Amino acid sequence: MSLVFVLILLCLIFSPLILGSIFLGWQKKIKIKHKQSGVVKHCHTGYSWTYFFFGFFVPIFRGEISIGIFHLIFSIITFGLFQLVMPFLYNKQSSIRFLTSGWELNDTEENNTLAKVRIGISF
Repeated sequence: MSLVFVLILLCLIFSPLILGSIFLGWQKKIKIKHKQSGVVKHCHTGYSWTYFFFGFFVPIFRGEISIGIFHLIFSIITFGLFQLVMPFLYNKQSSIRFLTSGWELNDTEENNTLAKVRIGISF
């Protein structure tokens, strides 16, 4: 196996990660706060490199077990193609689920603005 072949193969394997980082930006943690309880946690914006590497386990580890099972079922049905698409979508969908269920952005103004732009929230 030549070195050129190995480099081309690596570029093909990691092309979703490279393209996602270029077009959506690197994954960034944003602090969010629950309006009623005051609990503070993080949501993520940008390309989900964690979803790229760990797939449907990411929503399960983040406490969204039903979403993780749903993603596993779709991954099986689509023979894994779903796993190539979701890193582009997961962080945005997860953040929208948080922000529509009683959470609000609670970070610096710069990070809040970045999150609003990446998630698609109007100012």
